[in-house]
Amino acid sequence: MQTGHEKTLTALMAALAGTNLIYGLGMIESGVTFDYAQLVIDNEIARMVKHVVGGVRVDDESLAVDDIASVGSFGDFLSLDATMRHMRDTSQPELIDRRVREDWEARGSSDMYQRAMEKARGLLETHRPEPLPDDVLKQVRSIVDKADRERAAN
Repeated sequence: MQTGHEKTLTALMAALAGTNLIYGLGMIESGVTFDYAQLVIDNEIARMVKHVVGGVRVDDESLAVDDIASVGSFGDFLSLDATMRHMRDTSQPELIDRRVREDWEARGSSDMYQRAMEKARGLLETHRPEPLPDDVLKQVRSIVDKADRERAAN
């Protein structure tokens, strides 16, 4: 079974090489077993990989050149509007817990797998997919009917 770190590296290397498909989300034990919590974790990994592959904007605004010049070496950057604005441009994980230990313990000390399973259960209980448009349903039905005819002919 691959851990999250192994899956991240595998997906990132493939994405940096130019692939546009990450295979095996939710799979463990070399694909023998499917795990809903692992799917939720892998979804977060895929989002982070997509973010990295999308590149990092580098210009005077994103580097906050004017703010750095005005605040100086030992000034307070955390209170600047630009810091908050650019912080939101970075990866925003839902499952990775970056809180200090005391806050993490106060909120139940759950690990990533526990949080992922809770999210997976919530999705399974509440998610209602949007119905496909009629033209798409018609096209899918046509493909299935053609496959059924080909199978019957063989």
